Amino acid sequence: MAARMATTSTVVGLVSSSLSSPKRTSLNSGFLTSPVTARNPLRIAQASGGKFTCFERDWLRRDLNVIGFGLIGWLAPSSIPAINGKSLTGLFFESIGTELSHFPTGPGVTSQFWLWMVCWHLGLFLCLTFGQIGFKGRTEKYF
Repeated sequence: MAARMATTSTVVGLVSSSLSSPKRTSLNSGFLTSPVTARNPLRIAQASGGKFTCFERDWLRRDLNVIGFGLIGWLAPSSIPAINGKSLTGLFFESIGTELSHFPTGPGVTSQFWLWMVCWHLGLFLCLTFGQIGFKGRTEKYF
């Protein structure tokens, strides 16, 4: 009996199925005119000389108006004397002068220079970023 079971290789229910190569099914619908096939976007040769690019060539769309107005738009409010009668720009430039007075040695970890530098540049970069969004959004009719 054991010899007979060892020679039997057919499993009930799997006689007609093929486990080694599953059939590729195509999705069809009444709404589709042709079967849908997935494409790899990295293999599609586009008009950029056969290489795939994720962004436009001029993705930054740099405009000197944004840089100029952004810098003026940050210098004006940061020059208002709001911190003990001094402005953020004044405190930042004053701390630069203090640190340059002992030039070969850099600013210490507890120096006020780091606070003014981070605050001033954070405000500048936010102003430039929102200026780029607003200026380009306006020129491209987003709002």
